Amino acid sequence: MDQEIVKHVEQLRKQLDEYSYEYYVLDKPSVPDSEYDRLMQELIRLEEENPNLITPDSPTQRVGAAPLKMFHKVDHRIPMLSLANAFNEQDLREFDRRVRQGLGHDDVAYVCELKIDGLAISLTYENGKLTLGSTRGDGYTGEDITSNLKTIKSIPLKLREDVNMEVRGEAYMPKSSFESLNKKRKEDGEELFANPRNAAAGSLRQLNPQIAAERKLAVFMYSLGELQGETIESHSEALERVQALGLRTNPEWRHCQTLQEVFDYIQYWTEHRPDLPYEIDGIVIKVDRLRDQETLGFTAKSPRWAIAYKFPAEEVVSKLEGIELSVGRTGVITPTALLTPVVVAGTTVKRASLHNEDLIREKDLRIGDAVVVKKAGDIIPEIVNVLTEKRTGEEKSFAMPTECPACSSELVRIEGEVALRCINPKCPAQIRAGLIHFVSRNAMNIDGLGEKVVTQLFHHHLIKDVADIYRLKYDDLIQLERMGEKSVQNLLQAIESSKQNSLERLLFGLGIRFIGAKAAKLLAQSFKTMDALIKATKEEILAVEEIGDKMADAIITYFHNEDMIRLIDELKQYEVNMVYLGPDPAKAGDIDSLFNGKTVVLTGKLEQMSRPEAKAEIEKRGGKVTGSVSKSTDLVVSGSDAGSKLKKAQELGIEVWDEQQFIGALET
Repeated sequence: MDQEIVKHVEQLRKQLDEYSYEYYVLDKPSVPDSEYDRLMQELIRLEEENPNLITPDSPTQRVGAAPLKMFHKVDHRIPMLSLANAFNEQDLREFDRRVRQGLGHDDVAYVCELKIDGLAISLTYENGKLTLGSTRGDGYTGEDITSNLKTIKSIPLKLREDVNMEVRGEAYMPKSSFESLNKKRKEDGEELFANPRNAAAGSLRQLNPQIAAERKLAVFMYSLGELQGETIESHSEALERVQALGLRTNPEWRHCQTLQEVFDYIQYWTEHRPDLPYEIDGIVIKVDRLRDQETLGFTAKSPRWAIAYKFPAEEVVSKLEGIELSVGRTGVITPTALLTPVVVAGTTVKRASLHNEDLIREKDLRIGDAVVVKKAGDIIPEIVNVLTEKRTGEEKSFAMPTECPACSSELVRIEGEVALRCINPKCPAQIRAGLIHFVSRNAMNIDGLGEKVVTQLFHHHLIKDVADIYRLKYDDLIQLERMGEKSVQNLLQAIESSKQNSLERLLFGLGIRFIGAKAAKLLAQSFKTMDALIKATKEEILAVEEIGDKMADAIITYFHNEDMIRLIDELKQYEVNMVYLGPDPAKAGDIDSLFNGKTVVLTGKLEQMSRPEAKAEIEKRGGKVTGSVSKSTDLVVSGSDAGSKLKKAQELGIEVWDEQQFIGALET
């Protein structure tokens, strides 16, 4: 082989690694992005022409792995324990007292760091090359997600020195990446991620590294687990060494000689938290000297030399500029507060749900009011209260209308309900909302047919009911704005594929009142075919576990409507599947599973899978998932930040598993 090519490839890799270090670690790029891209393309071309020159640590190999079948377990040689929490100044003073008492002296310095709201990871380098990346898991055993972590450009595949080390950090999704991801998911009709942390965790648990690469994650490394052949004396020295080796650390860490300096740091970031391009949920305070850390040691769950100060829920004052009404697929009229844009917990909030007329009255909301806004659980914007002392007399009371804002039909309040409802079956707002529901992720899951596209089709009179979706042709779609040839072909294929969905998806998608995804699955499992359900009596429907009177009446009413039967017949003509395709619950007794016949409650945040995924895994193994803890509960699976359900389970003496035990049980 031409040695000049070999040298040139090595030089390109070295140059690209240096540019990445400048960009991601030093935040001081010396060349424009276009120059980096040019060199990368040149390296890709040379490696394609000379495949024997490709190495695992080449910058071109970040997304080279094939999709995985599963994640393998990884034992942490040094446990990755969680931190105890502090919620106020007194908690921190008590932590400081314990530290000084444990050390027997007052010569203590701390390092304060921003607590990144992401997913804890561990990276292992051998001779300077990345060989393993894993999740924290339960602190003792994690999962090998090396292929996914390699897609994160701020993680070097090769360090600046040939050292052997293990380093810990946080993988996170920047706010800009999160907003772009949710925007695309909304357009595609997919369920939105609640926050950047969930999005980051979900991205790193994708079995296909290509998907992880598209999510544009980043990392900050915050702890040195092990560095062979070197003596490091303090945490602050470790952070500097980690950065010098080419790994990215958060530049906002501070060395604090006094507790007052710690308080000042916390106060500053409590105020400036919204200015950061990523989410933080607190401040981590660590004893700086490593020999002091060793002296203090650990409890069973956390180090004695570190603590995490958690921010209180952020509350911001805004102005109620108006109240907008929307009509849902069941005709319910929902009021939404229109607010003067304000940043809350890192994102701009312009709207907040008001749920119903009773809530507006309860809070005495008036147009023009100064209101306090927060995010419930740091996720959903809500109005906490009105600042009545700021009223000027110009505020206007709000009254719910008597007519539907979409079709002008008279609104009714059904006995026992708080919501106003439009009962006109031809209301255009309800029809559009029903179409959006039909194609959504938990229903027919038609990729590419999101809210915007459905609205376009509806407004162009191309679809008026769900059967029309299966009549769509190339010529119908190509005329729409932002629908190119490839998009149209993909959408038509997705529509065709949806015909093979199991019956429960179709039942849920039809939007029968009171029939959610779980009820739809129970009905499909019980009756097996659409025809059998249509012919069923109320008594037969009530015989299905967890199906009550209201549900049974709604099903009977729906299938006694000639228009609905006509719709089902049209869907049959387009060969939409009307049969249950899942496992037979009657054979659950044959399943050799720890969950078989058990009633399980999920609580807290799960890092390694979503709640719906966990629920599906339990049900697949013969278990039943319920929403509340009672004496009939057999097992509680507890993620992080578990609350009252966990406490009640402990009070009742119910068996509790952490997430790692749960994952382990799924694999047995």
